[in-house]
Amino acid sequence: MIPDSFVRPGFHHGTAAAHFDGLHLEGDGLSNPVEQSAGPLPAFFGNGLSFLKRQQRDWKITVLRTSLDKLAYQMVFPYLSIYIVALGATGTQLGFVNSIGMIIAGFCGPFTGWLIDRIGPKKIYLIGIGFMAVSYLTYGLAKNWGVTIIAMVGYWLGFSTSSHSCATICGNCLVNRDRATGMLICETVAAGLLGMAGPMLATWLVTLYGGVNIDGIRPLFFSGLIITIGTFVVVLTQLSERTWVKAGSQRPIILKDISGVLKGGGHLKKWLVVASIAQLPLGMVFPFTQVFAYQIKGANEFVLGAMVTGSALTSIALAIPLGRLADRIGRKKILYITIPLFWISNLMLILAPSPAFLVIAGILQGFYFIGASIAAAIERELVPPEQMGRWIGINRFFKMLLGAFLALTAGIIWDRIGPQYIFILFVGIDLLIRMPLLMSIPETLHNHFKPKADGGQG
Repeated sequence: MIPDSFVRPGFHHGTAAAHFDGLHLEGDGLSNPVEQSAGPLPAFFGNGLSFLKRQQRDWKITVLRTSLDKLAYQMVFPYLSIYIVALGATGTQLGFVNSIGMIIAGFCGPFTGWLIDRIGPKKIYLIGIGFMAVSYLTYGLAKNWGVTIIAMVGYWLGFSTSSHSCATICGNCLVNRDRATGMLICETVAAGLLGMAGPMLATWLVTLYGGVNIDGIRPLFFSGLIITIGTFVVVLTQLSERTWVKAGSQRPIILKDISGVLKGGGHLKKWLVVASIAQLPLGMVFPFTQVFAYQIKGANEFVLGAMVTGSALTSIALAIPLGRLADRIGRKKILYITIPLFWISNLMLILAPSPAFLVIAGILQGFYFIGASIAAAIERELVPPEQMGRWIGINRFFKMLLGAFLALTAGIIWDRIGPQYIFILFVGIDLLIRMPLLMSIPETLHNHFKPKADGGQG
C-alpha cells in the first residue's frame, strides 16, 4: 500500500455528532466504547495484543499481503533506477519511464475506485497483484531500457490498483481510534520487518551474481515475481468478498457517482492539492535517490542496502508510538514533526561528506512513510465508507498526474541543471505550498460517519 497527507484542530472532542463542511457526522455506530487510557504509558503505546485482537480478519490479511509485497519491493528498490540506467537510459529517460506509468495509473484511478465501491475490493485487488507480477517478469527479461517502460506501466497499474483496494479495506475496517495505528502497522511495522530483510537479502544476491550491474541485479526481479505470486494466492484464498454498497442503491452512473463525492465540501478539494504534493517523492525523489548516492556520492551495494534498511528500521521503531499518539492527540501534530525530518533527509543526501551520512539520510527517509500513513488516515476520515473507493480513486488521479509531470521534470533537471536540484525543488514545493494548506484543513480525528450498509464479512 507504497506506493498515499494532512489536517487542523477544529472539531468537538468525543464521539458526539460534529459538523464537517456541511456534512452531518454522527457516532461511529460501533458497540465498542472509545478506549480510556489508564495512564501516560498506555496512552502512548496502547495495548498491542488487544489492538490486534479487535481488528477484522480482512485487515489482517491486507497486513500480511502488504508485508510480503514490501519484501519484494525493498529487494528491488535500491537497484531499480540503477538497472534502468545500466540498460541505457539517461536521467530524462528515467523520468519518462516513471511518468508514463504514473499517468496511465492516474487515469485509471477514479474508474478503479468506482468499481471497488460497486463490486468490492477483492477482484480489483487480484487484478492489481497480477499487473505487478507481469511487471517483475518484464523487468527480469528486459534487454534494453525501452522494455522497462512496459514494466513500469505494469508496476504503477499494479501498485495503484492493489494499494487502492488495500486502502479501501483499511479505511473501512479500522475505526478512528485505531486508524492511524492500524495503517502504520500495515504500512510500516509489519511491512518494515520484511522490508528491512529485503535490502539485506538483495545485497547478498547482487554480490553473489556479480555486483551492481545488469547481471547482478536481474535475479532480484525473479525473486519479486515469486513473492508476488504468493501474495496473489493469499488474497484469492483468504480475503472475503465484502462490499460497502448501500442496500437498494440506484443504478450506477459512473461520472455522476464520481463527481458526487466532491460535493462533500471545500476541504475535500483543498485536500487533493495537499495529498498530490505529499506523494511527489514516489516519482520525483525516490527514483533518483539511489542513483544519486551511487553515481554522485560513490555508494556501493552495502551502503545502498543500508540506506533502505535504515528507512525500514525507523518505521519499525517509531511507527506504533507515533501512530498511537496520532490517534490520541491528532494527526496534524505528528505530521508537523515527520514532514520536516524528511526535508532534512533530502538535504543531508545532497551534502553528505561520507557513507555514514548517506545511511543517516536513509534513516530519516523512514519518516516519510510514517507521515504518509498518518496522512492516509486523514484521507479516509473525510468521506463515508460507501464513497471510500471513489474518493481514493479521485485522489490517486490527481496524485499520479502531478507526480508524472514532476517525475519527467526531475529527469530533465538531472540532465540539464544538476541532480541536487531535484531534491531542493521538492523541499521548496512542500514548504511553500503543502504546509500552509495543511495548516488550513481541520483535524479529522473525531469525525465519525454513521455506517449506512455493510455487505457482510465473508
